[in-house]
Amino acid sequence: MKEFKHEELLEATNNYSKSHLIGKGSHGCIYKATLKNGQIVAIKTPSLGLCKQKDTSKIENEAHILSSILPNPRFLVNLLGTSRNSSGHMVLVMEHMSGGMLHDLLHLTSPGSSPPSWGRRARMAIQIARAIRFLHKSNPLIIHRDIKSENILFDSKSNARLADFGLAVHISSYDPFSQLVDSMSLPAGTIGYLDPSYTSPCKLSTKNDVFSFGVVLLEIVSGTKAIDVSRTPASIVEWSIRLMEENQIMKICDKRVNMPRHMKGAIRHMLALAIQCVSSDEELRPSMTEVVTKMKRFKIFMWLDMIQSLANIKTRKKDRFEGVKHDHHH
Repeated sequence: MKEFKHEELLEATNNYSKSHLIGKGSHGCIYKATLKNGQIVAIKTPSLGLCKQKDTSKIENEAHILSSILPNPRFLVNLLGTSRNSSGHMVLVMEHMSGGMLHDLLHLTSPGSSPPSWGRRARMAIQIARAIRFLHKSNPLIIHRDIKSENILFDSKSNARLADFGLAVHISSYDPFSQLVDSMSLPAGTIGYLDPSYTSPCKLSTKNDVFSFGVVLLEIVSGTKAIDVSRTPASIVEWSIRLMEENQIMKICDKRVNMPRHMKGAIRHMLALAIQCVSSDEELRPSMTEVVTKMKRFKIFMWLDMIQSLANIKTRKKDRFEGVKHDHHH
């Protein structure tokens, strides 16, 4: 793992000036910087509050998890190197994602933006699923524990990538029966995305991530937030399950974007899959490998439906043309 000189990072961020600040989280701040070689990166520094509490474990944990994943996969926001600031705390140098975050894209936080097309939603859903499957198939296995729309970023080619490994855990080093339960193994995550069955350290499993992915999938299809107090029920999971039980599954779909006919089948299947992922019985939730396999099938549905609708258009055009020719002879 490359070790960057802190002086270079200070220079690249103009002494961590506000004009370089692009994000703020519970764990710290993210600055956009251009290195001497011209490479644009994101620099993650622990927040002052955490430094004062001597709790920089999330940043150190992220470095530990990401440095164990080599070569860098295209599904994740990867770590390029580390540094130490003047107080000796770790600083991360990450890939810079110029395409923004999924949360902002869906909930239109930037002025003049419009919601993503259905084709783009289907594409990002499978990319996110592949990222989580990659973690779950790693050796040692990695559980992310904080999958949410704010932790899904887009690169310059609009590919979705999974970010923020501050809460992630390696399973090999995880012993639920250990007397020393450290803070990393206590249940953690974000309300709205957090698996309700993850109530104690021994309940940690890949199925916690599957639940959170199901919430993100519902968010992608509905265009609504995981928790929305103006909705009854406020939880996207309870709201979606209720509509599913009332046989109104398509009411979950985002009304802001017209759905092409050739995508209806695939989106219906995607919703059914999301509902399976958020099942209160974790035994009923699919693994991420099963999720990816099912999603590949949706692509086939989309193609079949598209071919069918194109065939229908051609037939209609032909009929119209025949009609025009016919009129011409009279």
